[in-house]
Amino acid sequence: MSSIQFFTEDTDFKLKEKGKIRQWITAAIKAEGFKRVGELSFILSSDAYLLEINKQYLNHDTYTDIVTFDSSEDEETIAGDIFISIERVQENAQKFSVAERDELHRVIIHGVMHLCGFPDKKPADKAKMTAKEDEYLGKRSF
Repeated sequence: MSSIQFFTEDTDFKLKEKGKIRQWITAAIKAEGFKRVGELSFILSSDAYLLEINKQYLNHDTYTDIVTFDSSEDEETIAGDIFISIERVQENAQKFSVAERDELHRVIIHGVMHLCGFPDKKPADKAKMTAKEDEYLGKRSF
């Protein structure tokens, strides 16, 4: 059974279209060859909250738009916690001249692709990750 949950920490941001986003995420995970979606939590937060997560767990003293923790217990199931800074998403949307909704969806699917096994540290991996983001953004029906 799939359990995709959305939470907020230190922000009053309200996510719209949760049901459609859940269906979209589930379809992407299945398209990547996984059989199940386990416990998958998205925590939408402030910059300050995510900075603390980044420092505490990754020893990175930098602002970021996303931190992904994989808690999958078998190869067929995707599970984890994905922390997203709403402030970073809003700033990046302005920087890249895209709608905030589209930037948020890009960051959401970016975290999901990390859980599906896609790295993004090297330039070639980053290019593959961006192609995957674009592919799944193009498959949204909402």
